[in-house]
Amino acid sequence: IHTCTHTRNTHMHAYTQYTHARIHAIHTCTHTHNTHMHAFMHVCTTYAHIRTFARERSHTCIHAHMRTRTHHALPTISYAIVDEAYRSMRDKNVDQCIIITGESGAGKTEASKLSMQYVAAVSGKGAEVGRVKEQLLLSNPILEAFGNAKTIRNDNSSRFGKYMDIEFDFKGDPVGGIVSNYLLEKSRVVGQNTGERSFHIFYQLLGGATTDVLEMLHLQKEVYSYHYLSQGGCSYILTMDDSKQFHATIEAMEVIGFSPEDISCILEMLSAILNLGNAKFKGHTLPNGSNACKLDNLKYVTYACDMLGCSRELMEESLTKRSVETKRDYVLKPLSATEGAHARDALCKAIYGRMFSWIVGKINSSIKANSLVRKKKCMGVLDIYGFEVFAENGFEQFIINYCNEKLQQVFIELTLKSEQDEYEREGIQWTHIDYFNNAVICELIEHPKQGILAYLDDECLRPGETNDDTFLDCLNKNCVGHAHYQSRAMKEFYSDSLMRRNQFRLLHYAAEVTYGVEGFLEKNRDLLYKSLSQAMFACDRPLLKELFPEGSPDGNSIKRPLTAGFQFRTSVAELMKNLLSKNPNYIRCIKPNDLKEPRKFDEDLVRHQASYLGLIENVKVRRAGHAYRQLYEQALARYKMLSTSTWPVWKGRPKDGVKEVLKSIGKHSEDFSMGRSKVFIRSPKTVFELEELRRKRVEEIATFIQRMYRGWVKRRRFKALKRAQLVFSTHYRTHVCVKRYRKLRNAAIVIQKYFRGWTARKELRRLKKGIKAKMAVVTIRKYYRMWKLRRALRRRGSKKKEVWAVGVIAKYFYGWKARRLYREMRRGVKMIAAAVVIQKYCRGWLVRRALKRHTKESAKPIIAAFMWKAMCFKYLEYLRPHLPSKSPIGGKWPNPPIYLREASDHLRNMYHSWRCKALRDYYNENANEKRRMTEKARASSLFLGKKALYPRSVKIPFKADRINLRNDPRWTKLVTETHEQRVIWADVIQKINRSDAKKVPMVLAITGNSFMLLDPKSYALKYRVDLNNLEQMSLSPFSDSIFVMHVKPSRIADPSYAKGDFMFQNPNVIEMVTKLHAVIKESVKKTLPINIAKEIQVRFKADEPSCAVTFHHTGMVYSPVCKRKGSTIEIVT
Repeated sequence: IHTCTHTRNTHMHAYTQYTHARIHAIHTCTHTHNTHMHAFMHVCTTYAHIRTFARERSHTCIHAHMRTRTHHALPTISYAIVDEAYRSMRDKNVDQCIIITGESGAGKTEASKLSMQYVAAVSGKGAEVGRVKEQLLLSNPILEAFGNAKTIRNDNSSRFGKYMDIEFDFKGDPVGGIVSNYLLEKSRVVGQNTGERSFHIFYQLLGGATTDVLEMLHLQKEVYSYHYLSQGGCSYILTMDDSKQFHATIEAMEVIGFSPEDISCILEMLSAILNLGNAKFKGHTLPNGSNACKLDNLKYVTYACDMLGCSRELMEESLTKRSVETKRDYVLKPLSATEGAHARDALCKAIYGRMFSWIVGKINSSIKANSLVRKKKCMGVLDIYGFEVFAENGFEQFIINYCNEKLQQVFIELTLKSEQDEYEREGIQWTHIDYFNNAVICELIEHPKQGILAYLDDECLRPGETNDDTFLDCLNKNCVGHAHYQSRAMKEFYSDSLMRRNQFRLLHYAAEVTYGVEGFLEKNRDLLYKSLSQAMFACDRPLLKELFPEGSPDGNSIKRPLTAGFQFRTSVAELMKNLLSKNPNYIRCIKPNDLKEPRKFDEDLVRHQASYLGLIENVKVRRAGHAYRQLYEQALARYKMLSTSTWPVWKGRPKDGVKEVLKSIGKHSEDFSMGRSKVFIRSPKTVFELEELRRKRVEEIATFIQRMYRGWVKRRRFKALKRAQLVFSTHYRTHVCVKRYRKLRNAAIVIQKYFRGWTARKELRRLKKGIKAKMAVVTIRKYYRMWKLRRALRRRGSKKKEVWAVGVIAKYFYGWKARRLYREMRRGVKMIAAAVVIQKYCRGWLVRRALKRHTKESAKPIIAAFMWKAMCFKYLEYLRPHLPSKSPIGGKWPNPPIYLREASDHLRNMYHSWRCKALRDYYNENANEKRRMTEKARASSLFLGKKALYPRSVKIPFKADRINLRNDPRWTKLVTETHEQRVIWADVIQKINRSDAKKVPMVLAITGNSFMLLDPKSYALKYRVDLNNLEQMSLSPFSDSIFVMHVKPSRIADPSYAKGDFMFQNPNVIEMVTKLHAVIKESVKKTLPINIAKEIQVRFKADEPSCAVTFHHTGMVYSPVCKRKGSTIEIVT
């Protein structure tokens, strides 16, 4: 059986021939419920200080399991169990749980941490997955610090039950988790046995916190200074460094998501518990004869009240008096000194227990899976307290051992009983093997009417006087006849010296345990007085109001709360239901010795553990049974590729298909058995052989698929190349044809050129010949007309004839001149037309010649211009839906391409100018919004980069009257007296007294002319100061809400004015100072100085010297702590 002890991450393997001879295990490996059997018992040497070797061994084993195909090839350390569970969950989609059991100190906590480390190592990578892993792993240090303690048997014993569900996505990567806690041992807070310690966190706080933090928490480094930590007589552990553990715990809390305020509040509650433990009660008798008490040393109570945020008077009254409430009456009953101490212890236990549950809830809220993740798978890890047997066993051991009985019952049901029942159900020949079934013990404890828990609840609820002795009498009366119950009331045990009168004994599956009934009823009731709950709810800490909701005045109820036994029984039932809903995997941790020494093996102790854990019977069942079983449908689906007749599709019955597969690989009938619905394989060798054959066959199938895929890829590539070749051929033929066409066209153009030249020359010769003939005709006609004119003149001799002749000559001359001009104009028109024709042909020839050389070059600018326009259009289309918001400071301008950066800058400036204009128009139309924005801008100029509290106030709208002062009739009455009607700002503030730096609530009202301090109940005027007399305001640079209002020295020196400067605290200090600064500038016409410094000089009274107020920032305090030391007031933030 996989039995392993893990203590403090130590993995030294010690198995010897002695172990082989004594532990009769067999070499089998089973898959049912993932319970592994091997040839030897795997026992780790515990308590050895070999951390470095352990860490190296851990990494080596993890990587080995990650590289190995099957876990059967490696030793069955816990990694094998976790690996099988993880693979089953990831590959088969079956939820898993890992149940880690064993005695106290056997190594269950370390085994659970190793399981989580293995899951984190083998799962996927990534930023979000890494964050989830880190938070899951860091939840362990926090839970160990607050839930683990040193016991006699274990230095790091879990004093609570933890069940973690790790959730995964469909890839097997962790996405979150949920932690469930069961029955924290709260009694350890107020008391421990000799040699034991309280919870680790108390010692870590005292040993690891700085002196300043301890002083702030009112604590000392000495452990024995506190009653709650000194009862066990053990203040340190050699193998544990409390200081380093404290810093590791704080760092883990910060990573998980605890805010500084949360961590500060937790430390304050731890301090309150330790200080309350030192409170002592002094008893006295009242005049009416009843016992009463009072607190003797009030210093520690004052410290506790300071940490819890409540008044000392309220705490003192709650610890010394008890409120008895019925439907009609409410009575305060004084408590005796013993009852007061019990009330104090009950309060401390309640605070710690509820704080622990709150821490678990905080961890769950941080590591829970995202609701958007679908198809989540789950792996649970159960690390619960082991079986405990001490010299003195009480209620806690009884509950713990009951839980172990239930886990043992689940183991029996799922392994021994279910195994044999399955053989009978499937009709497999089987010889029944007897085993011890502890169901009878579980029935004795948890029977709803006749169980021990039921009798315990009856005694707690029964009217009349009940105590632990009456409870034991009830058990003796009803359980004496049970075979597993023993007490002194039975005759055969009447003289048993090992059992006292107030004890009873149960025969558990692991051992006989004697329980003392002292404290059973009180611990089962787990009552907290109503007055204490109300006192906790009245504290200033918000966390305490959340932890004690029953203390609210609005939710009073007199209903009796549920008992601790009933709650634990219900929780265990839910846990068992959760475990049974998943496929369980067992890690049985065996402790090699009781001395916590390394390299020491106690045979009797190991034999005893192997016996009561049922491991021997399990080995017998496995030896006589079958190593592997599976449904026919699943087995056929997994192994059908091993036979040619079943691959790829089997159309017959699945049973016949499985038989055909086994027959094809040469397996005989003695190697397997066929049940009604499952096939059973006897030898692991057969399983390994099937898996190996399947692996080889899967490789062959994968090779075939690869071959077909590669062929398909090559064919697709060939077809693509063929299509490319056709395209290339087409383009080449086109190119050849175009080239030939261009050659022919050029030849035709040359022929045309010579032909047209010859034609033009011929026409020119013809025109020249025609012009010469026309010129001869004109000359002959000219001479002819001159001759005809002279002849006519000769015939007319008279003057009249001469005049007529002149007219005729002039007529002919003008006619000749007009004809000559007409011919010249006609000749010019023809020449122009000829020149145009010649130019046309010449230009065409030049263009054709240029196109032949520059066709491609001329296309480039056209294509470039087109591409440029397309890219610009595409960028504008992308820019339209990705514009930033309309807020002038919102969003990021999309990154433009390199070639559009200048255009993008212009567009961004235009868009920003448009947003600013739209915002200005909006504020011009909305006066209220403009006023609020003006106030926010003023606050930014005053506090940005100067006050750490300022960033929180930016998103909170400023208000003028936070307490609705204007509508209060008390204020109306005061207005008639002071004539101050305009309210600039009003709220409830905390006034810090000058004498003891205590805080007193008051109402601060700022009007147009003055500021007034009013009584918060009656609104009676306490102080009134004109704004003219306000000299300046002082604040610290930290995130506290304290401010000082300085009054002018001349005003302080006035005998009629008794007060000086004022120091207040208000969370809305940024808002108040901004409005005061504005109203002073408006009404008084001056600027109010704002002083921001770590040290402020304050003068509280005219006749007193000034006081220095210093601020110290630690980041671990929820609210500022004020202390006065002489003439100095220290404020820790």
